[in-house]
Amino acid sequence: MLITIDRMCFNTAVQQVHHAVNSRTPIPILTGILFIADENGLTLAGSNSDISIQTKIPLRSPAEAEEEEPLLVHRPGKVVLPARYTAEIIRRLDGEKLTIEVSANYTAKITSGKTEVLLNGLDPEEYPALPGFDWENNPSIVLPGNLLKTLIQQTVFAVAESETRPILTGVCWEMHEGRLRLTATNSHRLAKRETPIEVNVPPFEQVIIPGKSLNELLKLIEGEESVEIAFTQNQILAKAENWLFTSRRLEGFYPDTSRIIPQSAKTEVLISNRILHDAINRAYLFAREIKNNVVKCSIQEGQPLVITADSPAVGQVTEEVPILGFSGESAHIAFNARYMLEALRAIDSEDVQLLITGPMSPFILRPEADDSLIQLILPVRTN
Repeated sequence: MLITIDRMCFNTAVQQVHHAVNSRTPIPILTGILFIADENGLTLAGSNSDISIQTKIPLRSPAEAEEEEPLLVHRPGKVVLPARYTAEIIRRLDGEKLTIEVSANYTAKITSGKTEVLLNGLDPEEYPALPGFDWENNPSIVLPGNLLKTLIQQTVFAVAESETRPILTGVCWEMHEGRLRLTATNSHRLAKRETPIEVNVPPFEQVIIPGKSLNELLKLIEGEESVEIAFTQNQILAKAENWLFTSRRLEGFYPDTSRIIPQSAKTEVLISNRILHDAINRAYLFAREIKNNVVKCSIQEGQPLVITADSPAVGQVTEEVPILGFSGESAHIAFNARYMLEALRAIDSEDVQLLITGPMSPFILRPEADDSLIQLILPVRTN
């Protein structure tokens, strides 16, 4: 194998697949990145027990080559190089171009400017077979990249961090009546986002993807590029023009969360997202010293919303937040400030509705007059 490639282009591709490599795996071949150079371009692949990532640097056609070609394949071939050292070496080189030549014993000579590095590689035939899928003859969903990114960002933060209930460390994907729904919960809060799907996709339910895997998928998605998604019995696959992502599915049954979402509210408040977020963020300075990060909220008709946090070791903060709209009863709730801040950041509207049913009942945050996104939080019991 012998290639010449633009260093920045190569560095981007290496960093993308490096996210899928586990340096602590007991299987030596999986600590490396697989490189395949052929007549179509250069393919890089990384894999661990949860996800695999493939990215491709294609060869341009003469009609496309308006600028200097970023990749030249002088001699096809393949090799597995240690991910950690490859990523660090490429990042620290300072030449615009680099050449990689692989010998018969899988030693790679990397040359850039006046620097020459010899890196011991591994036999690529020992690398596990790359995942294959018949995209033409199986149902799939095509979403704009920015929409898919938003769907994940508005839900994935609510997954459980503890492995006590492994199923809750994932996001549940479901399709019903032409609407795609993502749900995440850790049993103390819940995030649910729905969006209509224009194409005819068969309904499905209980496709549960690890939150950690979705966070890695987020790093691959760029802007408006279309992303095609498909599901197998034990995997999710997502692909764009120059990358392919696969992740295992979590096994088990996701809890029925519809029963804990209140269907009505005794108190409805319309308030500025930014102003409420900033007030809670200031109170969080005191709340983070307390178990469960407790901040209290008091709401009365004709009065501003009052935020308070009290830490015996630090002190107390009280802040009034103007209300844009109010209906129903006075209300007093206490909540985990971190959960509230993350929920508000996930709502991309200027104003939010706060729907309260009681001091110890779940309350809802959502964009004004829009139930396609629901952020639900369980209050904290206080003395």
